[in-house]
Amino acid sequence: MTTKTFDKRTSAEAVIGKLRDGMTIGIGGWGPRRKPMALVRALLRSDLKDLTIVTYGGPEVGMLLAAGKVRKVIYGFVSLDAIPLEPYFRKAREAGGLEVLELDEGMLQWGLKAAALRLPFLPTRVGLGTDVFEQGGFKTVASPYDDGEVLLAMPAIPLDFALIHVHRADRMGNSQALGPDTYYDDWFAKAAKEVAISAEEVVDRLDHSYPEDAKANLFERCFVQHVVEAPGGAHPTSMPPAYGWDMAALKAYAASAAEEGGWDRYRDEKVGPDEAHYLAQAGGIEAISRLPFPIF
Repeated sequence: MTTKTFDKRTSAEAVIGKLRDGMTIGIGGWGPRRKPMALVRALLRSDLKDLTIVTYGGPEVGMLLAAGKVRKVIYGFVSLDAIPLEPYFRKAREAGGLEVLELDEGMLQWGLKAAALRLPFLPTRVGLGTDVFEQGGFKTVASPYDDGEVLLAMPAIPLDFALIHVHRADRMGNSQALGPDTYYDDWFAKAAKEVAISAEEVVDRLDHSYPEDAKANLFERCFVQHVVEAPGGAHPTSMPPAYGWDMAALKAYAASAAEEGGWDRYRDEKVGPDEAHYLAQAGGIEAISRLPFPIF
């Protein structure tokens, strides 16, 4: 085998070029934390539409809705954390017409796990006796054992594609996520037919460059088909220990939702024609790397 055989490095634009209208896209991260925003911005610049987005949602959901890319959202929540209600998501929900499946956080995780295990569903007690059960159209299953307990049958949530941001990756698709919480990115990767990871840094081999962080590899490289180097790629969301969230940028984004033509201005001035423009208007990598970590 040649080195090239194992080289999965590509560009964000090439990744987005593999997506098709109507696909179900899983987006890793958690609210305003470690979102694959460089890949999301490439998606915003595309002509794609009618997507189903599966996520523990943050600004990516509102942006994709504002840009007219989304038909349905499957989510455990959609929030900017310090700004509790994601403003463009709220506008879309209040306007009606958006198809949604609102889930308990654990139900979403269970749906991804079922897809990863190639099972049609997984049983759970979560959601029983709630409006989530009624509005989601869920069904129950009885335990075949002596207990006979009736459980909610959480259906699998298979993904056509997953987008995930990590701290480091190598050309073969190995990755390292160094933060204190890795969320459920491993299940997004395993539930998807195809996975693209963006990374703050891409090296030839992680086992040579950063062997001390081998345990930070969340999922095997066999699940990864595409690797994109994207310094600052989570901005304006947080990326500990590399940088915190950019609350000033998130507040400006949120404020645009209340302005006439606010999204068009935000898209033109902030997202811009390419990632170089985006990073420049954010102050560059140096400014992003100095963003303080939120304290809870």
